[in-house]
Amino acid sequence: MEAKRKIAIIGASLFQEALILKASEMGIETHVFAWKTGDIGESLADYFYPISTREKDKILARCREIGIDGIISIGSDLAMDAVNYIADKMGLVGNSLEATRISMNKHWMREAFAANGDPSPKSILVDMDTDVSELPPLEYPIIVKPTDRSGSRGVNKLESPEGLARAIAAAVQESFEKKALVEEFATGDEYSVEYISYHGRHYMLTVTQKFTTGAPHFIETGHIQPAPISDELKEKIRKVADHALDTLKLENGAAHVELKVDAKGNIKLIEIGGRMGGDFIGSDLVQLSTGYDFVGAVVSIAMGDAIEEPPVVRDVRKVGVGFITQKADLEQYSKIKRKHPDSIIKDKVDRRIILKDDPTNIYERCGYYIYEVRE
Repeated sequence: MEAKRKIAIIGASLFQEALILKASEMGIETHVFAWKTGDIGESLADYFYPISTREKDKILARCREIGIDGIISIGSDLAMDAVNYIADKMGLVGNSLEATRISMNKHWMREAFAANGDPSPKSILVDMDTDVSELPPLEYPIIVKPTDRSGSRGVNKLESPEGLARAIAAAVQESFEKKALVEEFATGDEYSVEYISYHGRHYMLTVTQKFTTGAPHFIETGHIQPAPISDELKEKIRKVADHALDTLKLENGAAHVELKVDAKGNIKLIEIGGRMGGDFIGSDLVQLSTGYDFVGAVVSIAMGDAIEEPPVVRDVRKVGVGFITQKADLEQYSKIKRKHPDSIIKDKVDRRIILKDDPTNIYERCGYYIYEVRE
C-alpha cells in the first residue's frame, strides 16, 4: 500500500477544523501542532503535538522526523511565521521569509506600501520611550495599534490628543516587539478581499462586507459575502489588491486583504494577511457563497499540487456570519433563528459567557452563527 502523504497544520483552534477535515477528505495524514488547551484540532488530527505555535525550531525538528509533504494554517498571522519558516527550511511550498517579515509587521507593511505607491494610511512608529509632545502634528481622528498583533488587541481610536500616551502604552503592551503605530484614521466602508495565489499569479475570489462595533476598538461583529458593490468598484478593488500582493511578495496560497472605500470611491489599504481570513471567512463563507473549494485549493498548493487556473467562482448565494458579544448581537441571532430557522447553516452559542457592553477584542465573543442572508 502506498504511504499516505502528510501535512503539518499549525494551530488547533476552531478555525483549523475545516482544514483538518479537508486534508483528511483528500487522503492526507494530518499532523497538528499547538499548545494543548482542549481545542477541537487536538482530537480531529491524526496526530497531535503539544508544541506552541511560536516554537518554530521544535516544530521544524518534528516535521523533519515525520517527513511532512506540506505545511499550512488558516486565519492566524502568528501561525504563518512558523508555516513559512518551516516551508523554507524543508523546501516546501509557502511564501518567502521576506514576504513573511513584511506581511506580519504593520510598520514594515506600511513602509512597503509607501515605497511602492500602494494607497495606505500614513503612520508613525512609536514605543514606550516616545515622547508624545515631540510627535509631528497629527490630524485627528487617529488609530493606535500594535505593530504585530491581530484580533483587535490593543487597538484604539482617538478623537483628540487626550489619552494618546495611554493608548500608546496599551498598544505597546500588547505588541510582541513592544512597538506600535500611530496612524491616520481611514474613513469609509470596510471590506476584505479573499484571494488565492499560485506561483505569483493572483486570483480574487470574492469581496466581503465587514461590520464592527466601531470606535474605540473596532471589534468585528459580522461579515457578508458577496459584498453589495458594483462591478466597477469590484474591479477597482482588484487592481489595488493585486498590486499590493506583489508589493508584499505574497506568491502562494491564500491572502486576506482588508481595505476601506470612502464616499468618493478612494481606497485605503488597512492591512493584508498572507493567509485565509479568520472568522469563518475563508474556511466556510467563500465556498458557501462562490461554490469554490477554497480550503481544498490551499491544501493542494501547500502540498505542491497544481490548481485549476483561473479558479471557477460563481455567485451561488449570499451568506453571512454573525458574532455574539453584546446583547444586541444575541437579539439579532434570536430574531433570525425565529423568523428563518432554515437559514442557519451552523451555529454555536455558549450562554454561560457574560455578554460585554464594551468588548475590547474578538476573544470576548460567546458565540457565532453562519447563515444564508434572506432579503
